[in-house]
Amino acid sequence: MSTIRLHPSGRTVACDGGRTVLEALEKGGYALPNNCRAGACGECKVKVVSGEYDQGFVLDMALSPEERSAGYGLMCMAKPLCDEMVIEWGTADAKPKLFAPRENMWFVVTDRIARTARIVELRMRPLGTPMRYWPGQYVMLGDTSAGVPSRSYSVANAPREDGEIVLQITRQDEGTTSKWVHERLTSGARLTLSGPYGTFIGDTSAHTPVLCLAAGSGLAPILALAEAALRRGYKEPVTLMYSGREPQDLYDSGIMAWWEAKHRNFRYLPTLTGPKPAGWSGLHGRIPALLPSLFDDLSAFSVFVAGSPAFVDDCVAAVKALGATPALIHTEGYFAQQQPVTPPSDQLLPART
Repeated sequence: MSTIRLHPSGRTVACDGGRTVLEALEKGGYALPNNCRAGACGECKVKVVSGEYDQGFVLDMALSPEERSAGYGLMCMAKPLCDEMVIEWGTADAKPKLFAPRENMWFVVTDRIARTARIVELRMRPLGTPMRYWPGQYVMLGDTSAGVPSRSYSVANAPREDGEIVLQITRQDEGTTSKWVHERLTSGARLTLSGPYGTFIGDTSAHTPVLCLAAGSGLAPILALAEAALRRGYKEPVTLMYSGREPQDLYDSGIMAWWEAKHRNFRYLPTLTGPKPAGWSGLHGRIPALLPSLFDDLSAFSVFVAGSPAFVDDCVAAVKALGATPALIHTEGYFAQQQPVTPPSDQLLPART
């Protein structure tokens, strides 16, 4: 048994014999970025401050001799050979560092899907290096040369090896950018994205039950967060409540059903706010009003809320009334003119070459 110590926070996780550092971190709740898990992509590269370890077989294109000499290693293959191994990870409060945003990355729209009458889903793949981001973050999309201002849209999928980005965009009657997306963007179109931005990622090391609340295209960042957590084997209960006015507003019900069948700790609770349709057996009413009948005490929960500012404010008030801890409440309210905000340099990971 070895101990992995995270610098600068000093947090520790146990690493059983034969387990890689990446596996130990994931078991401890720390979502270290990774893709191939085979020493080939370099995504899990970190600096090892001290401690001996077996690096295993890795490709030079993922970890160069110069990087090895500088103390870097690939945690997907590294196995400790000492009592304590110290690695650089996160900030002083153990929250993960964010990826430095990049501007004007070229993507191709590989598919567009009408999720509802007002929400279209864009699936895009990069022409260059995939964008590195944390689930829950957003990108800026627009075309200033055509008079289309850049607007923020949350990424609706967890990071994938092929770099695919999924956006779910609601048509706004007065929104130039959303109308451009709905009326002019077609499969095969080339466009640029800038990002990632935002801090709607929570504490990836938290071991708490999770409650996700979403309305409209606020489902997008919630989907990315839930997919990433379930994919890495999160064991605590995860409940996702999604609000729509009519049954046709409740999109992505198929993936919800699959998650419920595959992960016993996942529960999906859709609710309708419009007139109750005949035959509807699910929840009916606004999420803030329904919460007291579903939960007695939310003091131990991590809560994620995404949607319109009014929806977010009402949900936050409701979960606080049920004892939710402010430090464990994470929100993403969609404002019409939201601008990108880049965190201070000490909260960013160095650019990857």
